[in-house]
Amino acid sequence: MTTPDPTPPADEAAPRRPIRSFVLRAGRMGSGQERALAELGPRFVVPFQPAPVDWDAVFGRSAPRVLEIGFGMGDATARIAASRPEHDFIGVEVHLPGVGALLRHIGEQGLANLRIVRHDAVEVLQHMVAPASLAGVNVFFPDPWHKKKHHKRRLVQPALIALVASRLAPGGRLHCATDWQPYAEQMLDVLSAEPLLANPFDGYAPRPEVRPLTKFEARGLKLGHGVWDLVFTRRD
Repeated sequence: MTTPDPTPPADEAAPRRPIRSFVLRAGRMGSGQERALAELGPRFVVPFQPAPVDWDAVFGRSAPRVLEIGFGMGDATARIAASRPEHDFIGVEVHLPGVGALLRHIGEQGLANLRIVRHDAVEVLQHMVAPASLAGVNVFFPDPWHKKKHHKRRLVQPALIALVASRLAPGGRLHCATDWQPYAEQMLDVLSAEPLLANPFDGYAPRPEVRPLTKFEARGLKLGHGVWDLVFTRRD
């Protein structure tokens, strides 16, 4: 009689690594960011909860809502929110300096139509956002992870796009942008393969006016660098 091996097979030894929308990096907080976090955080930062949020109650109104995954330091996010007061915006970011920076913009510009969730965007979409409830999702300049061995860390993957598509209302828009052409090509393949999404353009989209031209992007364009926008809509 043989003794069973107590060691499980390699593919059962550990749970599959969950999808993450970020890689946590260290960052220093400036005094202005710390002050904004302390003074404005309680009002504008929505704590993560593993259940759908009543966003009408959070914003104090019913309006079309756009969620942004990974807003960085929040410059573009604030500019978009300021230019579209008829929409509400939910910015999802894990890096504390970026949260503090966006809170500064909120305070300085008096942006009442913007809220922040400091948590992994995958779990936010899974738990805090109801299916078919968003007017849009923005993913601007995610980390391209240039090395081939790191491509699996890229944010835009089929599982995430399926989740995003499920949270868009019919006609809702997913807008991605990148300045790395190989990543743009992967994005186009992944988005085109998602059955809930349709591409109203022949491939890449012209830059929508709603996405601000950043200083970094303008400098890159002058040097001949490209930027690729992808805009897909949720099928009815």
